[in-house]
Order: sequence, then structure tokens, then C-alpha cells
Amino acid sequence: MLKIAIIGATGIVGQQAIISLIGHPWFKITKLAASERSAGKNYREALKDANGSSRWWCPEELPEEIGNMPVEDASSFDATSVDIIFSTMDAGPAKELEPKYAKTTPVISTASAFRYEPDTPILVGGVNMEHAALLAVQQKNRGWKGFISPKSNCTIAGLVVSLKPIQDAFGVKQVVMTSLQAMSGAGRTPGLSAMDMTENVVPYIAGEEPKVETEPQKILGKFTGETIENAPFGITATCTRVPVIDGHLVCAFVQTEKPCSPEDVKKVMMNYGKEFAELALPSSPAHLIDVTDDPFRPQPRMDRDKGGGMTVTVGRIRKDPILENGIKYVCLAHNTKLGAAKGALQTAEYLVKNYLKLV
Repeated sequence: MLKIAIIGATGIVGQQAIISLIGHPWFKITKLAASERSAGKNYREALKDANGSSRWWCPEELPEEIGNMPVEDASSFDATSVDIIFSTMDAGPAKELEPKYAKTTPVISTASAFRYEPDTPILVGGVNMEHAALLAVQQKNRGWKGFISPKSNCTIAGLVVSLKPIQDAFGVKQVVMTSLQAMSGAGRTPGLSAMDMTENVVPYIAGEEPKVETEPQKILGKFTGETIENAPFGITATCTRVPVIDGHLVCAFVQTEKPCSPEDVKKVMMNYGKEFAELALPSSPAHLIDVTDDPFRPQPRMDRDKGGGMTVTVGRIRKDPILENGIKYVCLAHNTKLGAAKGALQTAEYLVKNYLKLV
């Protein structure tokens, strides 16, 4: 069993990482770390707020073994004490601490701190695994024994999975999208209050649209041997927050290079990802994309947990009457599973098996 540390363990994504790793056949959680405020407490105590209430977010019960585990200070954490680090910190501390860890130890990160570095891939399961070869360039450039492999922005996790088969079969010229994002994507602190979100939609998420408008081109780009050449299409986005707990919905309008029908798009989506699924990674679903003909689906409450929260659900595939070669559809992904903790775990599984060759 490989020894795993979770850094930022008290946050929502850190908690999801814990649940995703419980009973894993390859990995065992042996260390937890968080901010100085939580350090020195056991994990159960570190989760308590100022009123003594637990901030445990997951519907699953906190395992006794994890609850009693001591929480270390992330700023002084010894990265050599584990085989792999899962970093679920915010971007600020991640920018400072992840390079320190990566000097000796592989870091799988949900933070945005290193996503845009030219020697750093943004891996999304089944979409761009050939980009993993860029990690060797990163290690050489920086003199690291480990590496940093960041997860994508949670909003585009479902979008890029749905775009990849379209890109491969028909080419993508441009994308117009609007997101309806769950509240859990805002985190717990500062998060969003029930008073703000009940009977409401917030039409702006600070810093979100620039990420959504740039990350997919890198993820869907070509590895040149030294860096990644971005895909040439453009994206314009509007990102909103809606009163849903989990599950990011995206309404996508895609102009393709070649003409295609909704039936063509449905076919390539349903056939997509078979080779990746055959790798039988513990966290991977049997199907990367599930296409529904029900005009009222996908819906977050009904579809977000498909494939253990790792399957993207696509519905309402239609011709667009304005865009030349236009296709429009709705896709749904679980933002704290595929879009964060469990997606990062899937990346770790792939890298351990195919890059590090440790299993």
C-alpha cells in the first residue's frame, strides 16, 4: 500500500478526498495536514467550528481511525514521510507549499496555482493522458524528484469530457457556455449563506470565467514534447451560482469544423472513453459519458452520482439554428467528485500505474 497525505484535510475537498480513499486497494491515508489553526488537534477536533459543531461535510460517517488521526501543520509537513501527497489547499498556500513538497514527492493537486505553467499538464481522466509525459519535462526543468499534477477547474471537468469526442470526430471552432454551479464549489469558508442563495441565482463568480475560457484549450491541446500547444478554438463563458448543493450544470453551444447531426454527436459521445475504462482504475466509471434522451435531464439531484460521481451526463443534444455547424447540449458533472477530489484520485491512479509504475 502506498502511503498518502492529504494537505488541506479540513476543507470540503479534503473531506471528499478522505471518503474517496477509504478502502482504496492501492492507497492508505497515513497523514493529515492543514493550517496552523488546526495543527496539533486530532482530526475530529480540528473539524469543529467556534460553536463546537462539526464541519464534516460528507453524508458518509467520519471513520473512527481518521477522526483520531493527528493533524499536522502543512507549512512544516515532511513530504518524505509519504509516497504521494493530495493537496486540496487554496491557491495561495498551494503556490508556496506545493513546490516544497514536489522536491521529493509527487503532488496531486486540486488547486489552480500551477495549472498555467508551461511545464505542467492539467490531466482529466480519459481526455488527455498523453500529456502526462510533460511531467518528465517539469521534473527536469525544476530539479524535482516529485512533480505537481493539478486538477482542472471543477466547472470545466464535465465540459472537456463532453467536448473531447466532438473535437476528435468533427473539430471544434468555438464554444459559448453558461454554467449553473453548485454552492459547494464556493467552499465552506467564506462559502455562501443560505440567506444569500435561497430563492436566488448569483450571476457572477469572481475569477471563474477566465479559468473556464482558457483551461479547456490547454487540456484539449497537443503535447509537443516540451510543452502543450493549445487547441485553437475560443470559448466565451458566463458563470453563475445556483441554490444546488452539488453538481455543476453547463449549457454548451459548440460550432464544429465539420457538419454533424445530434445523432452523430450522441454516437461519438456514447462510444467515447472505452480504452480508458479498460484500464480498470479503481476510481474510474464504466462509462465516461452517459447520454440521455429525456428532455428533462440531466438534473443535479438525479444524475450527479452516476458512476460514483465520475460519469458526465449529457442531454438535450440539438442542432443550433444560428451557429454554422452548431450543436447545443447540456452536461452535468459532480463538482467535488469528478471536478475535484475523486478526479484527483483518478489522476493519481493513472500516474501511479502508467507513469510511476508503482502498481
